[in-house]
Amino acid sequence: MSTAIVWLRRDLRLADNPALHAALAAHARVLPVYIHAPEEEAPWQPGAASRWWLHHSLSALDESLRACGARLHIVRGPSLQTLQRLIESCGAAAVYWNRLYEPAALARDRDIKQSLRARGITAHSCNAALLFEPWQLATGEGSPYRVFTPFWRSALTSMDAVACTPAAQRIDMPPMPTCTPLAALDLLPRLRWDRGLAAHWQPGESGAQALLHAFIEQAVHGYKAQRDYPAVTGTSRLSAHLHFGEIGPRQILAALREHAGNDRVGAASSIAPYVRELGWREFSHHLLYHFPHTPTRNFNPRFDVFAWADDGVHAEALARWQQGRSGIPIVDAGMRELWHTGWMHNRVRMIVASLLTKNLRLHWLHGARWFWDTLVDADLANNTQGWQWSAGTGADAAPYFRIFSPVAQSAKFDAAGDYIRRWLPELAAVPAPLLFQPWRDAALLQRTGYPPPLLDLAASRAQALAAYQQLRAQAAR
Repeated sequence: MSTAIVWLRRDLRLADNPALHAALAAHARVLPVYIHAPEEEAPWQPGAASRWWLHHSLSALDESLRACGARLHIVRGPSLQTLQRLIESCGAAAVYWNRLYEPAALARDRDIKQSLRARGITAHSCNAALLFEPWQLATGEGSPYRVFTPFWRSALTSMDAVACTPAAQRIDMPPMPTCTPLAALDLLPRLRWDRGLAAHWQPGESGAQALLHAFIEQAVHGYKAQRDYPAVTGTSRLSAHLHFGEIGPRQILAALREHAGNDRVGAASSIAPYVRELGWREFSHHLLYHFPHTPTRNFNPRFDVFAWADDGVHAEALARWQQGRSGIPIVDAGMRELWHTGWMHNRVRMIVASLLTKNLRLHWLHGARWFWDTLVDADLANNTQGWQWSAGTGADAAPYFRIFSPVAQSAKFDAAGDYIRRWLPELAAVPAPLLFQPWRDAALLQRTGYPPPLLDLAASRAQALAAYQQLRAQAAR
């Protein structure tokens, strides 16, 4: 009776799980395993909010596996050595897993595959996380894409080939010794700052499906018009579920197509605006795979000599930005939403990032690291691409001279002030447009205790533009 191990990582679901599906098709018994070895992902091991989500996602997966007659075997330790011990314990002839694409994970998985095959163990990896492998799409010259539009145009030509695998119904496990209790992984915070996260999220496969169906029924057809307004539920909020693999992009695409009557994903499709955002996720992974240095270094090397502000001079400003005390309401609302829920609306992410990297001229890594620790959807590909885009240093990036005006952005995308008032209750009674720039009334600041702005928006914008002009002059020499 043949036995296989399915090594689960960020593919924490039973439906459309190619590795699990392949193992069940080829073997009589399957051992679902999660190996906790965060140090192998250094320097980007999961942050605090991600660990909270992981705890609850693993718990939900174990519950789903038990309904299929199995359970999740949790082990702490180095991945290769742990797999080797498990192979000996249960007599496994094969190990299956779904691929990860971060540089550290790619190197580790390559070494593990070689080591297992050298011992005569079948080692098989699958794609569960993406519509297309990062190496699957290339320019006419065979090089990786650096601009989104031609990348997505190429992707759309192959979109109809995407299909899902069925969910597991029954899993027979080999007998195994006692595994590590989930609580022993110490994923939850000891000081319980996570109550806001628990109130806003349901980690796990069923939570992902519930959000997807709510989005399809209530928001997908208005997505293009509503996605930029942080006070309304205009987005899917599936990013964390996608990162942990509680749902896959193929499942989302299939559900959207079914709802739209098998509408093809063309430019005129009713679901195209949202599917295009899935395309940006694909593009981010494409970039990370082909340019693995970008989580810590500029994609555009011209910015290696850019005049970023001195960290020491702006240490207090950085702390105020992180804590939602910048004195700029839309920025503070976003940072407080992030701290309370582990998530921030995408339009607001761009606003807070523009302030940090352009008005303050602090290196984008300060923001990337803060988001990494505080976001439940912290994903290395998306986080890197998002921050480099905002800073103007990345592929297909916002031009450096595009500097978001927090006041104008508030007036346009939160005109009634509902989002700001929700997260800044001290300003709840302030009418718009004063709500967007309360520093214009010194008495208001004194009365409410809301801080004055940490910088002059107009002056800091001019200084940022001057620094950019200096960079251009250096490049022209």
